[in-house]
Amino acid sequence: MKEDKKQLIEEIKKLKAERNAVIMAHYYQQGDIQDIADYIGDSLALARQAQEIDAPVIVLCGVHFMGETAKILCPEKTVLVPDMNAGCSLADSCEAGAFARFIADHPGHTVISYVNTTAAVKALTDVVVTSGNARKIVESFPKDEKIIFGPDRNLGAYINSITGREMVLWNGACHVHEQFSVEKIVELKKQYPEAKVLVHPECKGAVRVLADVIGSTAVLLKYAIESPSRQFIVATESGILHEMTKKCPDKQFIPAPPADSTCGCNDCNFMKLNTLEKLRNCLRDLSPAIEIDPAIAERARLPIERMLQIS
Repeated sequence: MKEDKKQLIEEIKKLKAERNAVIMAHYYQQGDIQDIADYIGDSLALARQAQEIDAPVIVLCGVHFMGETAKILCPEKTVLVPDMNAGCSLADSCEAGAFARFIADHPGHTVISYVNTTAAVKALTDVVVTSGNARKIVESFPKDEKIIFGPDRNLGAYINSITGREMVLWNGACHVHEQFSVEKIVELKKQYPEAKVLVHPECKGAVRVLADVIGSTAVLLKYAIESPSRQFIVATESGILHEMTKKCPDKQFIPAPPADSTCGCNDCNFMKLNTLEKLRNCLRDLSPAIEIDPAIAERARLPIERMLQIS
């Protein structure tokens, strides 16, 4: 039987105080989890926050690689994730052994990896990026720098297009951002002719062409808050609409639909594995906790710290 939400929230607050824990949540989490979190943000904001938190326990409500990033930056802390099965299709598309062979096939290249990767892939990397800082970090290298960019081919192609680079791209993608339908967005534009189209750079090029604004979740949220427009078609994971609506209750946010569904939204099944019940349980049990091989964690820490320094 489903537990009472109000009681669950009270239990979480009590356990959080007892554990001296901090709850961090990505914008793609369910609204209930975003509302109870101490900090919400995109991958870059959560990585920065992890470094600054004094609490001995961090609960990272997101996907597995986000918990790994927090643990890499805070090895002395207990880092919990509500559901260890909350993976990432993009991270899964780039297995460390295959990526190492790809790097070996392109000698003399600087390796830039998107944060949506495992610790083992980060350990093979020179500098990590997020969608919010990828352009800045790529442009911090000389124009003639030979660069491998992985694992997201769409984000890499977008950065190539706006920087004039010719980075070698790993052939990976996010299942959520790959699924947005150009045709359905065009139909929505006809239905809402005044709406601005907000697109995440992990989307395919044909979707990015329709965009009024391309950016990370934090960039899209900031634009929505500051824009005088009243309607927005949003092509990224639907969880961001919760914070957009909270910040702009007088504006309308229309989720861009996937191609193969009659549903009006596009959810990440991995992100939505986390629930209030699982959040309560992990605080109660101090489990499941992120554990990383110390040698891999040490190598992975350097490119993350380099990202934070450049950012």
